[in-house]
Amino acid sequence: MQLTDRIYVAGHGGLVGSALIRRLKADGYTNILTCGSRELDLRDQGATRAFFEAERPQYVFLAAAKVGGIHANSTRPAEFLYDNLMIAANVIHAAHVTGVRKLLNLGSTCIYPRDAAQPLREDALLTGPLEETNRAYAVAKIAAIELCDQYRAQYGSDFVSAMPTNLYGPGDNFDLMGSHVLPALIRKMVDAREAGTPTVSVWGSGTPLREFLHVDDLADACLFLMQHVSEPGPINVGTGQDLSIREVAEQIRAVVGYAGELAFDASKPDGTPRKITDVSRIHAMGWHHRIALDEGLRSTVEWYLAHRGQVRGEVVVG
Repeated sequence: MQLTDRIYVAGHGGLVGSALIRRLKADGYTNILTCGSRELDLRDQGATRAFFEAERPQYVFLAAAKVGGIHANSTRPAEFLYDNLMIAANVIHAAHVTGVRKLLNLGSTCIYPRDAAQPLREDALLTGPLEETNRAYAVAKIAAIELCDQYRAQYGSDFVSAMPTNLYGPGDNFDLMGSHVLPALIRKMVDAREAGTPTVSVWGSGTPLREFLHVDDLADACLFLMQHVSEPGPINVGTGQDLSIREVAEQIRAVVGYAGELAFDASKPDGTPRKITDVSRIHAMGWHHRIALDEGLRSTVEWYLAHRGQVRGEVVVG
């Protein structure tokens, strides 16, 4: 991938897409293609095909998706399944028919079975039932991996799939009804600190174990995979390190400077008991994460405080 090649970042306005744009520009890439969801609905096959035929990107980062936390996934599963299926199918097929040189498909480690052995290995895919609270989203992401692999098998398309663990960082979704756990906790604690609220409610028991990857580390991994890797199947991207929701909530409380108590609401769903990725495959390829969680939390809180008047809610990112 050369600095002047035509590079399309699908989903440039989202958490992952905006990090990719920052990284590409910082590295000197000068021919970056973007198109917002108001101008191009990637769920529309004809519009997506027309965009690819007109713009002729040479490289594609497929970061567009409908995303959300447990509440959004469990209450609107049909939307999460349909929208993500359509986005993936339309972009991957358009990339094939217009001769895109390489495509990187971004998924999620929620593709793995709920009770898969930990750490999650890539070969655990399709070996058991999925976590019920995000099954619809996971099925769409599994279909996207399969589509990339079958275009590779039938046509020789250089399509690669990366499965990042739980992400956070600048540009995250801080809407309390649609966000993931880390940005939701940041917002809750900032609000509680400023209002003098004595207690912050945290969904679940606090015992589930989670792994968190800063989105700038993911952007680094994406460029690494685009430049150096051409293999089928999912490739895990993470830190290989996890901690409990209680521990991450306490770290956020310290960074935010909130002096109140944390009240864990066990009536709310915990989701998967543990989710940590086996990152030995990408480590063997030569990539490792660089941003420690405490450093990443500080920069994320600073970004939120500076941009909270503009933070996005849960949307389809085109």
